[in-house]
Amino acid sequence: MTEQEPHALYLGADVGTSGVRVCALDDQGGLRGQEVVDLPAGVRGDGRHEQDPEAWWEALVAAAARLAAGLPEAPVRGLALDSTSGTLLLADRAGRPLGPAVMYDDRRATAAAEAIARAAPAESGAHGANSSLAKLLHLLGQGEGERAGHALHAADWLTGRLTGAFGVSDENNALKLGYDPVGRGWPDWMRELVPGDLLPEVVAPGSRVGTLATEPAERMGLAAGIPVQAGTTDSIAGFLATGAGGVGEAVTSLGSTLALKVVAERPVFAPEYGVYSHRLGQRWLAGGASNSGGAVLRRFFTDAELAELTPRLHPERPTGLDYLPLPETGERFPDNDPELAPRLEPRPADRAEFLQGLLEGIAAIEARGYRRLAELGAPYPGSVRTVGGGAANAAWTRIRADLLGVAVAAAENGEAACGAARLAAGRLS
Repeated sequence: MTEQEPHALYLGADVGTSGVRVCALDDQGGLRGQEVVDLPAGVRGDGRHEQDPEAWWEALVAAAARLAAGLPEAPVRGLALDSTSGTLLLADRAGRPLGPAVMYDDRRATAAAEAIARAAPAESGAHGANSSLAKLLHLLGQGEGERAGHALHAADWLTGRLTGAFGVSDENNALKLGYDPVGRGWPDWMRELVPGDLLPEVVAPGSRVGTLATEPAERMGLAAGIPVQAGTTDSIAGFLATGAGGVGEAVTSLGSTLALKVVAERPVFAPEYGVYSHRLGQRWLAGGASNSGGAVLRRFFTDAELAELTPRLHPERPTGLDYLPLPETGERFPDNDPELAPRLEPRPADRAEFLQGLLEGIAAIEARGYRRLAELGAPYPGSVRTVGGGAANAAWTRIRADLLGVAVAAAENGEAACGAARLAAGRLS
């Protein structure tokens, strides 16, 4: 490409619970635009959480059309999607949904989870009522099996709408459906539970699965024939958005909860600690998530109070309060202990000191988490990028860097949609 020719563009879409965000990156990784369209809340209650897949589609089309209208004149060379891990729907052979999608946090599939626990090995990602396999078994138990042609995650179904061909998933979304990422196939134990013809073909994230069909291209204001790549989960897309990808590079998400991921050469599975691994190109992404995080801070401080107190913190002088900031009894990683109780005493009179003690406690859990991953076979981080609301807190960053013993910095980009765009561009590092 000569300097006079326009940069190529790559589009990514993040299908979240509350909205669909679409992002455009150029071939240098520069952000060229993004748009978001809100989604209706769906149906909640008594453990139920459902959304209409057609609402996802209309939001995706609308966000892409807005984005395309403001993009520079440049060829779009790829498109990929991510979606919330564990959300599933049943469709007929033509891809028409047979009902609402069962969302990632729907809790009705408890009986199905018990059946999976009896059949699946401990290291499988399909355990628990929130897994997509549990949701599939729950739906089949409701009598949907006769009409079903495909079991699809949100990204799978939307990719099918874009290309006109259904029945393909990616290795990251398929993990919670029971896919074996080490053997790279559906394991034998699943034959006891699920008709094999319902399961999607599984390909590596970023693999070309088709091209943009004429009808959606016209509605989106894009050219038909754009390559469409297999997608990923929202958490993996968020990791990719940071630009991390080399062995030992890690990303900490400081959101409502604390999630850690580090690139490893080999997979690490330790279900007893809530540790699992996703394929990331020829490497692996090992990680775990603590119950601690920003939700604990929200119990004690408003946004205004956090802004007021942060300049009064002294990260160079540890408080010694030794808190264990859990929102309630129970922890999953780095210590798997349902009886582990929060430790939030003694409570100093100085609110700034109390805040610093909480930040130190969360940072200590982060440091212990990366040590746990290293004990299990992942590399200890050489550097840590940070996404989420806590990334902008300089005092907290100093506290974390001191405890981790490595460089810590806010990621330039943490939007999952931009991670999907990087996937469309073939950028896994």
